[in-house]
Amino acid sequence: DGYSQLSAYERKRLKNITENAKFFAALQLHEVSARLHQIATKRQSHVTKRAKPKKTEEETVRRRSMRLQRVEPSGIPMPEIPAATRAEGYLKPEDPDGPLPMVLEDQPGNSELTEDLLSTWKRISEVKADDAEKRTWDMERYQASLSTMVLTEENIRKVVKYRVCSMAIHPSESIIFVAAGDTSGQIGLWNVDLASEEGAHAFVPHGTPVTCMHFSPCNPAHLLSLSSTSLRCADVTRAVFDEVSRTEVSFSSFDFLEDNASTAVLGHWDGDVSVVDRRTPGTSLELSADIGFSRTRTVHVHPVKKQYFVAAGSMDVCIYDVRYLKSEGNKPVSSLKGHTKSVASAYFSPVTGHRVVTVCADDRLRVYDTTSLSSAAAVLSTVSHNNNTGRWLTRFRAIWDPKRDDCFVVGSMARPRQIEVFRDTGKLLHSFCNPDCLGSVCSINVLHPSKNILVGGNSSGRLHVF
Repeated sequence: DGYSQLSAYERKRLKNITENAKFFAALQLHEVSARLHQIATKRQSHVTKRAKPKKTEEETVRRRSMRLQRVEPSGIPMPEIPAATRAEGYLKPEDPDGPLPMVLEDQPGNSELTEDLLSTWKRISEVKADDAEKRTWDMERYQASLSTMVLTEENIRKVVKYRVCSMAIHPSESIIFVAAGDTSGQIGLWNVDLASEEGAHAFVPHGTPVTCMHFSPCNPAHLLSLSSTSLRCADVTRAVFDEVSRTEVSFSSFDFLEDNASTAVLGHWDGDVSVVDRRTPGTSLELSADIGFSRTRTVHVHPVKKQYFVAAGSMDVCIYDVRYLKSEGNKPVSSLKGHTKSVASAYFSPVTGHRVVTVCADDRLRVYDTTSLSSAAAVLSTVSHNNNTGRWLTRFRAIWDPKRDDCFVVGSMARPRQIEVFRDTGKLLHSFCNPDCLGSVCSINVLHPSKNILVGGNSSGRLHVF
């Protein structure tokens, strides 16, 4: 009606629109939409942040284990352990003070074993080595003699519990007697000629790493050992570890200033050096001197001119005259320059002292001419050598063969594992290796003063004797 003028299609379309409008009106969708909007608005208005509860004095304390609180189960607080004893990933006892008896660590109640070991050491120390028999072979014969030195399974033994930091070999020509110090403060003694397990036993005179050891040159019944806090002398005749010196600072190395071993020069990790006299009572130092180093790793005395010693530090290697040392303002007699990273060691050649060999973290071995001790020593040779031992290995130290003035030994990262011998010219003379027996890096090595014997120590406390 009223749309008669429209076509039939348009009338049908309008009819569908009208019916659809009536259908949606019957559903009352506008009311539902308004209701939903009202509900949503109401809920949003009531959304608020949750207030933080106020802290009260009675708030529950977080539970912590007695181990983390460092409290024994009995409730008694545990003593605080110095930071120096937390190194190497395990806890070590504090470095004891005063004289200590020689009691075996592995079998403390077995006095018979202790007596047998110490009696052997005492017996071989009573025999003096014959200097007249010492000979210096020509290089060709010497190189041939190195090839005759071999390693067998019988000459491998775990002597100390942890990583070897230092070693010393007894000058006896009758038997092979070796001492080794590790990172826990143990000192192991090994009679290599005794094939049974009873040939090696350990003592614990220190509580921190034993970084340096020497048998006394005038009395090999004395073994002097150095930890970060004390210098001790193992006297086998009295079966006691005497305390020679103690300090609050940290020792790193030492060497004797005289052939009678009565005085010694000591290096400190903080860079200073000091002098100790074993003849004076007490454990105090005779002199402490600032030589300008930030760190002193090794000190070594000239074999002929005993007043001179070489000190190796961060990137510094210098020679000083001990007679002119004072508390401050010390100047070196000679400087060995060229190192671009930290220096692990520096040692005079054993016969004349005309050479110094250094090991540097810049992967170089350097040999210097110290014949005239000029203000700046000249570099004779430089050897490219992988000295990147990493965190878990003791840093390499190149040591001279005590029988010669022109050959030195150093550990190696090469495979198969080996120990290398170099000339002072930088030429590689020989590599000690045995793939069947030697499968680890020997960072610390020592050579016998009169016989063709080499001992290498690794990071698990094992010694290898060629």
